[in-house]
Amino acid sequence: MPIRCEIVSQDRIVYQGPADIVVLPGADGMMGILPNHSPVLATLQFGVITVRHRGKEQYFTVAGGVVEVQPDQVTVLADAAENVEEINLQRAEEAKRRAEEMMSKTPPTDADEYLRLQAALRRSNLWVEAARRYRQRRSKS
Repeated sequence: MPIRCEIVSQDRIVYQGPADIVVLPGADGMMGILPNHSPVLATLQFGVITVRHRGKEQYFTVAGGVVEVQPDQVTVLADAAENVEEINLQRAEEAKRRAEEMMSKTPPTDADEYLRLQAALRRSNLWVEAARRYRQRRSKS
């Protein structure tokens, strides 16, 4: 019997459905969640969530957040999340270029602005890398 999985970002439900296994980028490393898993509450780092059901995998980027695991459900409350299939690679590359350009112009004395730009750069790098990796896997199958 599969486990129920929900991935929710601040503005929408990104995924809702069954899963045979959910692999998450936990703050202490990758976590594999199977049905009947012990309850867990953990923080997430930037990375890719893999949801596998009936031999098919779906990929989702996550930019931080928390995961609550119950024996019959995995709930991800993400700071930002997106289905890799929905990532516009051209827009992600443009966002990465803009963030790199702004990082080079921001003086190190403005810590808040620097941290905001650093997070934007990490997020855009994640989108670009996830879209490229997903497309490679899809084209091989």
